[in-house]
Amino acid sequence: MINLFKNLRSQRKEQQSFTFSRPLVLLHSDDWGRVGVRDREGFELLRSQGIRLGERPYDLYTLETADDVAAVAGLLQRHHDASGRSPCLMMNACAANLDFRKMREGGFQRVVLKALVKGLPGAWSRPGLFDAYKAGIKAGVLQPALHGLTHFSEVAVLKALAEKSERAELLLKLWEAETPYIFWRMPWVGYEFWDPEEPKENFLAGKRQRELIIQGCQLLSVLFGTKPVSACAPGYRANADTHRAWAEVGIRVAVNGTRDGIRAPHMDEFGLLHVYRNVDLEPSQHDSEVEKYVELAAMCFARGLPLIISMHSINFHSTLKDFRSPSLAVLDQLLSALEAKYPDLIYANDGDLYRMVTKGQLADGSEKVKVSITQQPWNARPAQMGSA
Repeated sequence: MINLFKNLRSQRKEQQSFTFSRPLVLLHSDDWGRVGVRDREGFELLRSQGIRLGERPYDLYTLETADDVAAVAGLLQRHHDASGRSPCLMMNACAANLDFRKMREGGFQRVVLKALVKGLPGAWSRPGLFDAYKAGIKAGVLQPALHGLTHFSEVAVLKALAEKSERAELLLKLWEAETPYIFWRMPWVGYEFWDPEEPKENFLAGKRQRELIIQGCQLLSVLFGTKPVSACAPGYRANADTHRAWAEVGIRVAVNGTRDGIRAPHMDEFGLLHVYRNVDLEPSQHDSEVEKYVELAAMCFARGLPLIISMHSINFHSTLKDFRSPSLAVLDQLLSALEAKYPDLIYANDGDLYRMVTKGQLADGSEKVKVSITQQPWNARPAQMGSA
């Protein structure tokens, strides 16, 4: 494996980026399988503990239901591109949640995880959820991807517990109600590979990252029956150690956020194809003006860049508040507008994009869709999105 990476570095002293002759649209969504506020009973229990919920949308983040997943899949199946393919949502999932029962038995003194493949933790219940995931995958409109083993930094949480301060008190209240955390209220929980308050090095050591990535990939592979080919680090907090470990376990696409600017996909020294989201479609958080997204799509397509839409899972939740209905309406409107304006539009997923740049085809054995690809030295600076 070491020799492989040496060879890749020698072959890619000058990293290459890629542009495409046809408009490509990809859909990304994070936080699938990650539990939040359990249900109405859990919501009321937290309120009884003095936690004022409802100030921000993520106070109402719960977990998708089977109906939520089926509704997303149904909408995607009603849309088609120039080749007749439906859009495919990259479903970035967390492979485990806190095991509240075991933690309660131990007095909440340590972090214990329960793999998603073994079910939901504690009193959490979402009948038919896993079957709904698999139905969407079988239909080709959902594609599982690696988000993380967990979303938070275990190191940061354990430090908070050890301090026995207000932070520990808040954690214990949440855990008693079987809620792991509410991030906007406690950003000090960090992200899986990144502790925001570590004074020396915010990122976990490469060896530990590799252990977490291997475990997360294995668990998701068992749960979904397919190995993830792309990964998006929680909070987009990833470094070279993360990228190296992803490549070692067979991840082929590394997903970056909109904060990195408008950039072309490019291949790094580990053989990972880096893609950059360029639309945050979050109806649960703010009003979504479809016309502006269509304008942005035009700018991307004029430069040969794929339009990569990010839409977090909260937008499809309905347990505590119906985020799902307005979010699906906005997504439906946007996809319809793009299909009408671009009759040669192609819907792709991360694996498709990787096959395009490495094998020159949209999907294995597919000859229906022709896309010309231009390769050039990668410019690390984001593109200027003024007039085309």
